[in-house]
Amino acid sequence: MAVLRAFLALGVCLLLGDQTLAKNDAPCQLSKWNNGYNTFVKRHIRSGTPTSLDQNEWEKYIRNNGGCDRPTQSFLKQKDLDMVKDVCTDKGGKTFKENLCISKQSFTFVTVRSEPGTCGIRSVREETKHLILACEVLENQCLPVHFEGNPENLKPGNNAKSCQDPKAKGHAPSFKMTWLPLLSVLLVIIHGY
Repeated sequence: MAVLRAFLALGVCLLLGDQTLAKNDAPCQLSKWNNGYNTFVKRHIRSGTPTSLDQNEWEKYIRNNGGCDRPTQSFLKQKDLDMVKDVCTDKGGKTFKENLCISKQSFTFVTVRSEPGTCGIRSVREETKHLILACEVLENQCLPVHFEGNPENLKPGNNAKSCQDPKAKGHAPSFKMTWLPLLSVLLVIIHGY
């Protein structure tokens, strides 16, 4: 009987653990990664990026500032930071899917593609597209934590809901795990089966 209870208790722990590792299924929910916004800014809104599309300048920049391990990198303009943050609000973004928002307006940015494992640059291209960003709540504010590619140049749907702060009406956090399996296990433990 003790072995069964221990096994069931372990099952409850695993179910609860699965909930904490679940990916947010809607924008503007509490982040499970406290440094997500800072990492986003460090990767995509850097200071001192080259102003030209010259591959040699970009290779030198990436070698000196890190990022040789990333085969595709996109760099937004620092002057656009506030508008980029607005993508995670009803002011500038619409819900795309899962925890992703898509910008209501297009942004111009530079995409650099390099050879994996090296800093050898394959291409440097200026693009103008709608941004797709993962948006999560950090320090009571919904902020971008990930830049998702938009190779098909998708635009926000006319009927898509606006991205918004989780405190807004009708936008409560949700989890992919249902509570029914957890409740069943708890009942078994309580009744001693």
